[in-house]
Amino acid sequence: MKTVGIGFYWDDLTEGYKFRTLNRTITEADLVQFIGVTGMVETIFTDLSFNDHHGAIQGRVVPAACTYTIIEGLLVQSTMQTTGLALLEVEKKILKPVFAGDTVHAEVEVLNVRPTSKGNRGIVTTMNNIVNQDGVTVIAYKAVRMMAGRPADTEA
Repeated sequence: MKTVGIGFYWDDLTEGYKFRTLNRTITEADLVQFIGVTGMVETIFTDLSFNDHHGAIQGRVVPAACTYTIIEGLLVQSTMQTTGLALLEVEKKILKPVFAGDTVHAEVEVLNVRPTSKGNRGIVTTMNNIVNQDGVTVIAYKAVRMMAGRPADTEA
């Protein structure tokens, strides 16, 4: 019987393959829980009057790390469940702020796929653009991951 929900195997991916994730609205609760669990209790995130007196950005700013990890969660759930072995490298650029209430998704392109020297696994490099509800790329990051290969006893 086929198991549903399994992510991509490295050997099923090809250079140039593109996909996008589902949308995710980042809520006030997401922001509060993230800064609480990480200790990122910087006043820009905890003081609602901060922007009135000190900030150049108006609105309830979300840490870029929160936005990035929410997108990584969407990717894990949909593309790496049981197949993702390790995140090896991330090169990230923050381009625009994200605010509580914004809706984001990722647009992903596979840049490189290659087998490792041992085992049934490979290295997959992707370019991940996090895009908001207005079609604006807010974060761009390249990720290098080790992923499992398709087991011999499964079908593509």
